[in-house]
Amino acid sequence: MIASLLPPAARAAELLRVPPGSGPGSGPGTAPEPDGPSAALHPREAAHLEHALPKRRREFTATRVCARRALRALGIPPAPILPGSHGAPQWPAGVVGSLTHRRGYCAAAVARATDLLALGIDAEPNAPLPPAVVTTFALPEERRHLRAHPDHPGVHRDRLLFSAKESVYKAWFPLTQRVLRPQDIQIVLPGPPAGPAPRTGTFHAHVLAGAGPPASFAGRWLAHPDLILTAVAVPHPAPAREPG
Repeated sequence: MIASLLPPAARAAELLRVPPGSGPGSGPGTAPEPDGPSAALHPREAAHLEHALPKRRREFTATRVCARRALRALGIPPAPILPGSHGAPQWPAGVVGSLTHRRGYCAAAVARATDLLALGIDAEPNAPLPPAVVTTFALPEERRHLRAHPDHPGVHRDRLLFSAKESVYKAWFPLTQRVLRPQDIQIVLPGPPAGPAPRTGTFHAHVLAGAGPPASFAGRWLAHPDLILTAVAVPHPAPAREPG
C-alpha cells in the first residue's frame, strides 16, 4: 500500500495484520510478527533492545525487517538501523528513509540520497480523534477546514491531518536536525469532491515562519478500512539556470 504513495526512485516494504472480516471502524489486529531468517536482529540492534519490553522489541524488529527488505530492493546490503537523535532512524551512508508502525502495521521506505533529499511516511488508525485532541495539533484554519468538510465514510480527515503532519516532520528532521511542533506545520487538504469519498489524495504542507527551510512539502495519502497512510518525498532542487 505505502509503495503506491512514493515516487519511482523509492522502495518500500510493509507488514500488515488485520483481523478477518474487519471493516470500517474496526481496529487493526496485533502487531505483525516477522518470521524467518530476515527477522534476526543485527547484534548492535539486539544490544540496543537488551532491556526493552516485549512490545517495543516486536515493533523494533518488525520495522527493521521492513527496512532490510526495502534496502535489498534498492540494492543496498542489510545494515543495522539504530535510532539516532530524537529517535530518528540512522540509515546507511547514501540512503534516506523513514519508518512507521502502528498496531497491526509497519512499513519502511528508502531511496538513494542522490535521488531524493528525504522521505517521511506515517500510518494512523482510520478512526476519529476526540475533539480535545484535535485542538492540540490543528491550527485554527485547519480546524475550520475540518468543520467545513466533515468526514466521508471511510476517511477520517482529522486523522489524515495528524498523519500528514507526522510525515512532514519525519522528512523535515533529518534535513535540519531541528524539532518542529505540530503547530509549526500547516497542512492544506483539498476539499473532498461530491459523491463517493476517494480513498487516495494529495496534500501540501507549509512550515511556518521562523522554523527555517525547507518551507514547502507535497504529500500523498491513502485510506484503508483500518489505516490512513501518508507519505512525503522531498526532491532535490532543480539546478539553477545559467543567465542567457
